[in-house]
Amino acid sequence: MAINVRAVLERTLLFRGLPSAALEQIARLSTRRTYPRDAVIFSQSDPGDALFGVITGRVRISASSAGGREVFLNIMEPGDTFGEIALLDGQARTASASATATSELLIVTREQFLGLLAREPQLVDHLLRLLCARLRWVSEFAEESALLPVPARLARRLLSLGKLHGHESRAGLELKVSQEEMARFLGLSRQIVNHHLQEWKARHWVDLGRGKIMILNSRALEAVVASDAGMDG
Repeated sequence: MAINVRAVLERTLLFRGLPSAALEQIARLSTRRTYPRDAVIFSQSDPGDALFGVITGRVRISASSAGGREVFLNIMEPGDTFGEIALLDGQARTASASATATSELLIVTREQFLGLLAREPQLVDHLLRLLCARLRWVSEFAEESALLPVPARLARRLLSLGKLHGHESRAGLELKVSQEEMARFLGLSRQIVNHHLQEWKARHWVDLGRGKIMILNSRALEAVVASDAGMDG
């Protein structure tokens, strides 16, 4: 079935609410490309030459240290855009992006996007809001890593990912993320993450499956965050 690019643009935070003529123009300017699972879309330090939007599939954003340690930063799903920062300043990418499932992406080049900004003042406002949201997220991530003990960090990240990417079911909120991936989101070992998840599973706060975590009791996890927030890690 054909994908309606304009429908994707309308539900994308960056372009939502723009006039129909502007959406049509963006749809005409953009190109579409399909990436197979595990394909690298761009790497950290690559030129920031395009903006990407997810039409179908899932994209993982990650960053690596000089020593090669990889930390997962975010998951992008249909309706999400990524690559805005390097696109705007023309500098190198600050993170890498890879497809975790076969993904069709919308691509707008830097030259095209800067032209759109000059013609569409409302897009500038949307971009500022999106960048502020990204900045708040980075600030919260830094605070979490520096101040919160491991159980609170894990509970907070589970709740955050569940809110953004979870799927409701009769049992609870299903999050398609493995324990290994969760460990990389937090910069911890899989063993440490598994230790806490197994404790919470015994208390019926979560359930664990192959490549997924089910949140059964959000309030219990919220209580972990609240009780540990004032403690030293």
